[in-house]
Amino acid sequence: MEVSPWGHRLTLQSATGVFAAGRLDLGTSVLFRETAPPTRAGRYLDLGCGYGVIACALATAVTRAEVWAVDVNERALQLVRDNAQACGLSGRVRAYLPHEVEPSVTFHEIWSNPPIRIGKPALHDLLLTWIRRLTPDGRAVLVVGKNLGADSLHRWIEDQGWRCARLASAKGFRVLEVTHATQPTPGGVHGG
Repeated sequence: MEVSPWGHRLTLQSATGVFAAGRLDLGTSVLFRETAPPTRAGRYLDLGCGYGVIACALATAVTRAEVWAVDVNERALQLVRDNAQACGLSGRVRAYLPHEVEPSVTFHEIWSNPPIRIGKPALHDLLLTWIRRLTPDGRAVLVVGKNLGADSLHRWIEDQGWRCARLASAKGFRVLEVTHATQPTPGGVHGG
C-alpha cells in the first residue's frame, strides 16, 4: 500500500493479525496531518509500531535519526524489518520486542498511536515504562481517540508529574505532547 506521511511517499506491506492491516488507520493519519515532522537527530521510538508506518516515516523525515520500533507482535516486527529494507532504511530502523530493549536505552522522541484497547492499567504501565526513558529534553507525541479516553489520559499523564499539551484535535482524535515537567512550556493548546 502507498502512504505519504509528511509528504514522503512510502510503499509498505501489512498483514492480517497486525493493527490496521491493509490501510493507514485514521488515528495515525491524523498524527501525520496535524504535526510537523520532527527535525532533530537522535534516537526515536515508535511504540506499538504495528507494521512500522511511524518508524519508517520518522526515519525518512529525519535522516540523522536512529529509530527503534517496539511491539509485542513478532509478525509486526518482521513487517517493520521488511518495510524498512524496502524503503532503504534498514540501517536506521530497528525492530524489537519490549524485553529486548536494554533498560538503559533512552529516547529523544517517542511517537505512538498507543494500544488503548489493552485496558487502562496495562496502558498506563506501558506509557510510564517508556515515557520514563525520554531524555531530559525529550518528548512523546501520542494520538488517542477522544471516545477512547484521550482527555482522561491527558489528565492522568499530568497527574503522574509530566507536562502534557494538546497539539491538535481532529476527526475525533487528540494529538498530545508529553514532556518532563521541568521543560519550558510547549506551544500546544493546554487543558480540556
